[in-house]
Amino acid sequence: MSDVVLLDVADRVATVTINRPDARNALSREVRRQLPALMSEADGRDDVDAVVLTGADPAFCAGLDLKELGSGAADLSDAGAVGNVAPGGHRNGPFPQMRKPVIGAVNGVAITGGLEVALACDFLVASEQARFADTHARVGIQPGWGLTVLLPQAVGLRRAREMSATGNFVDAATALSWGLVNHVVAHGELLGFAQRLAADIASNDARAVQTIYATYDEGSLLAPGEAWDLESRTAAAWQGAGLDPAEIERRRQTVSDRGRQQV
Repeated sequence: MSDVVLLDVADRVATVTINRPDARNALSREVRRQLPALMSEADGRDDVDAVVLTGADPAFCAGLDLKELGSGAADLSDAGAVGNVAPGGHRNGPFPQMRKPVIGAVNGVAITGGLEVALACDFLVASEQARFADTHARVGIQPGWGLTVLLPQAVGLRRAREMSATGNFVDAATALSWGLVNHVVAHGELLGFAQRLAADIASNDARAVQTIYATYDEGSLLAPGEAWDLESRTAAAWQGAGLDPAEIERRRQTVSDRGRQQV
């Protein structure tokens, strides 16, 4: 197997890296095969509570490998390139729906399919060198990994339409102001920053985090009133399963101590 996608696990954090730097991490057929497999592996590991997804410098992901596509070596019907549905899930995407939080560490360009890979993450941290663009219409293809759903959720419908209709690039500062990314950091600090956020996630009750995320996902498909009802049912089931007062007190003290350190 070629190492076009890498998986590293340390301190309950998995780091998945698209590793075709000479091709700006373009989504070749082999990348499209390995990426969902390794993301699923990370999601299923007992020693992982959070995942960081990034690309080998200098890019995050330049989208579909158009050289491969143009040569006839691959087409959009292979290996999930027209959408990858998780078993029992509702979401198409470049990797199956994850139970564990995924942080995208965007270190360079995230273009078209690469933008869809970024949007499939739960939230994004960007290097100051990051740039984002939707060039589906410039290439003459259609998005199939959720861009028309997830991009408007991130930046609003009018900005999403502008990005898709023009194919223009959005820089890191604009992406932050638009809400596409949560943080912009110096390029050399990106991976460490994202991994520290992942460590913060790993320091929580993993089952609680995953239940909250599942409630977000299911609630996003419902009308507002139904989403409120879903949260109420989930909370009642959680509390009804029984709570350990001693463990809650221990965690309360930990939260209090951590809060004082972060002020």
